[in-house]
Amino acid sequence: LHRPIFSPFIPNSMASPTAQSEVGLIGLAVMGQNLALNVAEKGFHISVYNRSGDKTDAAVSRAGKEGVGERLHGYKELKDFVASLKRPRRVIILVKAGAPVDATIKQLTQFLEPGDIIIDGGNEWYENTERRQAELAALGIHHIGMGVSGGEEGARNGPAMMPGGDEGAYSHLRPVVERVAAQTDDGPCVTYIGPGGAGNYVKMVHNGIEYGDMQLIAEAYDVLRTVGGLSNEELAATFVEWNGGELESFLVMITSLIFSVRDTEGEGFLLDKILDKTGMKGTGKWTIQQAAELSVAAPTMAAALDARFLSGLKDERVAAEALYAGLGVAAPAAAPGVDKAALVADVREALYAAKICSYAQGYNIIRAKSMEKGWGIELADLGRIWKGGCIIRAAFLDRIKVAYQRNPDLPNLLVDPDFAAELARKQDAWRRVVAVAVGAGIGIPGITGSLGYFDSYRRGRLPANLVQAQRDFFGSHTYERVDRPGWTHTVWDASFGSADSITTSGYNN
Repeated sequence: LHRPIFSPFIPNSMASPTAQSEVGLIGLAVMGQNLALNVAEKGFHISVYNRSGDKTDAAVSRAGKEGVGERLHGYKELKDFVASLKRPRRVIILVKAGAPVDATIKQLTQFLEPGDIIIDGGNEWYENTERRQAELAALGIHHIGMGVSGGEEGARNGPAMMPGGDEGAYSHLRPVVERVAAQTDDGPCVTYIGPGGAGNYVKMVHNGIEYGDMQLIAEAYDVLRTVGGLSNEELAATFVEWNGGELESFLVMITSLIFSVRDTEGEGFLLDKILDKTGMKGTGKWTIQQAAELSVAAPTMAAALDARFLSGLKDERVAAEALYAGLGVAAPAAAPGVDKAALVADVREALYAAKICSYAQGYNIIRAKSMEKGWGIELADLGRIWKGGCIIRAAFLDRIKVAYQRNPDLPNLLVDPDFAAELARKQDAWRRVVAVAVGAGIGIPGITGSLGYFDSYRRGRLPANLVQAQRDFFGSHTYERVDRPGWTHTVWDASFGSADSITTSGYNN
């Protein structure tokens, strides 16, 4: 249990006209407005401020319509906004990451006092959070970096939240966020993540896992549609069925709904009218960069990021398709006489197995960073708080939580006894899906990369010995032998130089 440093408080429905609000919020775009309404609905008085007053007016108007107008108070002047907050002041910032956050904090600190707390709820780079924490600490002001997941719906009805920073400051915020967060049978979907930028970091990796999840689902869709010839109606029914079993998740659920939406501006289904280019905001890229910095293999998430890059090359892809068609390379097409039921069953197994690998990679990134920084992140807690509210919420997070409760030092989900048994059962179907996709000319890099990760991780000996020999050949990087300790260099061919310039580099893990 985290021992509170500040005295806990209870929301007061009879607050005085001055300094009446338990919490303040700056930034009333979609996430900010919905989170503010959520806070008010949970019984807290909240003051809101936005740089442009029209959004403040809109939030106040909506609060009135939704029956929480008495607890949501809008302000046009930042000074008045701050004055309306009970001390120590708790101010949530939901503005664009980077320079806008710095600018907002600079303006805000003119009116704050020692002991006040700033909570950044955006997707911020964790080192920016740690820089701000140090700068604000000099003023006696606390700063919490708090990842918030769930999108518009989650912000309004209960998100998953990942706060990190000063634990004492969090203890004073805790009564608010535990009511505002999504609720499951395991409690509120929020917990103190750790010091420094731990909260922002965990949210970043959450988003990287989200990239992987979405890509795996898209690949399953591609195989079922292109090889199996499933219609949108059949796809919708398939995903509804999947969502009733081990694949139950927010993303599978919304995918089943997407398949069913018809185009109101023309014939057919809306999905088929959407341009095949995927956008991004950067957290997925940050995650892969961190995986590389930490020497953590993350092929599923990397494949998802690469797929988004390739999707952006629409004109090049169209031209390449025409080029190769002219050379006799056929476009992917439905397989004649395909057994749809068997294909659906195999894809279901492959999707679940690949999903385990994707989450394993994400958890390993968090584990490695926590060890490097001394954050002490409880991995089992992440499975609990991600069960509700967030985009990657899924039934199998319960099992991830149990895996890390059973063994907090688990090196990889792939060696948890329960997950290992499942992967062993599902691997044949997984391989069949990869084979049928490759045979049809369909790229499924997420599912294939996950299988490669699984196969490499479970092998006691890899062909890395040849790569190390090559490194020693051209760069005198040396190698270790399996039959005795120590580093060795070999002059592989005298015409390529000697052992006079050995550059032992060791390993990065």
